[in-house]
Parts: sequence; C-alpha cells; structure tokens
Amino acid sequence: MDISTQDAPVPPPTTTPTAEQKRAARGATRPGDRIFLGLSRGSGILLLVIMAAIAAFLTYRAIDAISADEANFFTAFEWEANSTPPRFGIAVLAYGTIVSSIIAMVIAVPISVGIALFITHYAPRRLGGLISYVIDLLAAVPSIVYGLWGALVLVPNLKGLYGWLDAYLGWTGIFSWQGLEPRSLFAVGILLAIMILPIVTNVSREVFRQAPQMHQEAALALGATRWEVIRMSVLPFGRSGVISASMLGLGRALGETMAVATVLSPNFLIEASLLDGGGGTFAQNIASKFGEATETGRDALIASGLVLFVITLLVNGAARMIIARRKEYSGANA
Repeated sequence: MDISTQDAPVPPPTTTPTAEQKRAARGATRPGDRIFLGLSRGSGILLLVIMAAIAAFLTYRAIDAISADEANFFTAFEWEANSTPPRFGIAVLAYGTIVSSIIAMVIAVPISVGIALFITHYAPRRLGGLISYVIDLLAAVPSIVYGLWGALVLVPNLKGLYGWLDAYLGWTGIFSWQGLEPRSLFAVGILLAIMILPIVTNVSREVFRQAPQMHQEAALALGATRWEVIRMSVLPFGRSGVISASMLGLGRALGETMAVATVLSPNFLIEASLLDGGGGTFAQNIASKFGEATETGRDALIASGLVLFVITLLVNGAARMIIARRKEYSGANA
C-alpha cells in the first residue's frame, strides 16, 4: 500500500447545520436580537414602501397632465398649464436646475474639501473646533434666511464680479453681461454653494478624521511632507466619503426652493450667458406657481416634480455605481 495514501489525513465528516445553528450564526437567538432584527428589517421595507408610494402618486397625477398637454412635455419652452388647452414643457426648468446645481458643486466641493483638510490636519485644535462650530451654525440656518440674504446682500454686490467676468471672459458668451440686475443662474449657483458647503464640509471632515493614523505616520517617517501625506494617504482613503458628501450637497441643490425663488427672476428662456436671467428650476417653479394653479396646472407641476424625483434618483444611483466599481475609492489601498 502506498505510504503517502496511508498517512493522508482523513477529512472530518461534513454535517448540515441545523435551523437552530443557523439562527445562532445570524445572532437572532435571544429575544432582544430577534426584536432588533425585525425592527431593522421593517424599517428598510418601510422606506422602500414610502419611496414606491411617492413614485406611484407622482406618476398617477403626471399621466393626466401629460395626456392633456398640447405641447411637447420634454422640449417645449413655455409654461401655460392654466390655459385652455394647457401647453407646458420642462426643457427650461431642467436646464436651470442642472446648470445652477453644477455651478454650486464646482464652487462648493473644492472649498469644502479644503476647509475639511484644514480643520483635520493643519489648524490648531481650538481653531479647528471654532471653525467646525461656525460651519455647524451655517447648516442650521433656514433656507428663507439664505434667500433674503441673497436678495438683499448678495445680488446687489455681484455687479462688480459680473462686470469683471464680462470684461475678461465675455468673449466666451457664457459670461457676457448686458448690465441687467444680477438675478441670474450664476447668482443662484453661488447662493446654493454657500448653502451646501456645511453639508459637504462636515461629512468630509469626519471621513478625513478616520484616515489610518499608521499610514500617515509611516509616510512621515519616510520623509514625506504634510501635503504628500494628505495626497497619498488621506485623500485616497476619503475619496468615497467626499463623493457621498458631494451627492448629499447636490441633492439639496437640486431640490432647493425658497432661496432660489427669492433670488432668481425667471424669464422661461434658455440664455447662453449664465449672467443674464434664467429660466427657473423645478422646485422654484412649483413653489411660485402652485398657489394660482388650476387642477390641470397642479398636475403639471406634479409632473415636473416627478422629473426632479427621477433626476435625484439617477444622480444618487450613479454615485453609488462609481463608488462600487472603483475599488480604490473604498480606502482599502490607502
């Protein structure tokens, strides 16, 4: 007989786990665990039910409005939902919502990341705590207060900036200015950037604080500067958190209502320049027209709300796909 075969270890017999062992492995043997598991599962299911109910309500009301619309709902440059027959479209609203949100993100995200890095890696503890407290206060300010500040303080003081942009970048067409009151999409973008800055800063700050200390100390021991430590260790670790924070801020920018309605003077046109007027946004249009809308007009506004709902879901879904497909965003390789 072959010695190697004789001395080979015999594998232990396999047994199928019982139902009690499966419950024990899931941690649901004690009453408290079972109650917590049921509550957690029920909360998740309830959230899905609420989202589905919202989508069903918006879709049901939107179908009636779209079927009565005499214009193209997706491409028409007009909003006469109270007329007979009704004529309305979301092209201008979609443009205004997306452009103002992009402006806000371009301004807010780099500043927020810089503030978060300064608080966590550069500022003394007392100064960092003071800045964090001020940022938290900004997050607690109501939207209408931001809107009043934007209309009374921000907009009148933008004329100098608009004039400078027109003088040096007006040849692009994007920053040309006709000298009108600066109640435009660019002003809305600046105001939205200020409003979402606390959200992006706070989430990014907490993510950067969780960066592995051993990695940072190892980089310093190898002679790296503080910026090199941040670039090679902190930022790769916190990339997914910054993306998540940006999506939270974008969600608020897309759905902001009162502040935009206070600052913007919509003309329901798509202007080539960001400094001359603006067509409005979904949320602003709903807030300004809902009180005077007829039954068909309300259904039309609900239909525009459905489009905003879908855009928000798509943006958040795209962010989750980016994080899931890019392994380096997880911070495991930081």
